[in-house]
Amino acid sequence: MKRLAWLLTGILLLSGCGGDQLLSPLAPDAVILAFGDSLTAGNGAPADGSYPAQLSRLINRTVVNAGVSSEESGQGRARLERLLDQHRPRLLILCHGGNDLLRKRPVSELEGNLRAMISMAQSRGIEVLLLGVPAPGIFLNSEDVYETVADATGIAFIPEVIADVLSQPSKKSDTVHPNAAGYAEIAGTIASELKDFGAIN
Repeated sequence: MKRLAWLLTGILLLSGCGGDQLLSPLAPDAVILAFGDSLTAGNGAPADGSYPAQLSRLINRTVVNAGVSSEESGQGRARLERLLDQHRPRLLILCHGGNDLLRKRPVSELEGNLRAMISMAQSRGIEVLLLGVPAPGIFLNSEDVYETVADATGIAFIPEVIADVLSQPSKKSDTVHPNAAGYAEIAGTIASELKDFGAIN
């Protein structure tokens, strides 16, 4: 009976972990690089209303906004290496591919570019948090490629935060961009997940 009790306890502990990928704690002076397209740049809100700006205030860390509007993942892949070497972040928040999906680029190309960007960071000892991006359509759900990439690379992943915000008309500035309130929700969700992942207290 005692062996059975220990076995059941172990199963409960494992199931309670939720499978979350833990991140290393971020020191107070740690730099976070928020990298992506217009969703990162903050289209639809003032500069201080982008999700990186609001996240920085929430967690009291430097969050560099490296978003470029209208950029596709291949272009992001081409410019990321320089930014990693310039800013030397401890964490990369990667939110890219919305324009690939909007313009119906091959998903295989998006997957390859995401994997390459993650590899660039990991080869430098930089941890990665991936945000899922929804494909255009009536029903907003994170495109499957993001979960595929996250599972294959073992990185931290927030699947539906962008889709959840864009499903709320009051949180949008247009059909594909949040407003300041929407970016605030994204920043708040990321801050909460960073705590769950062990990156901040």
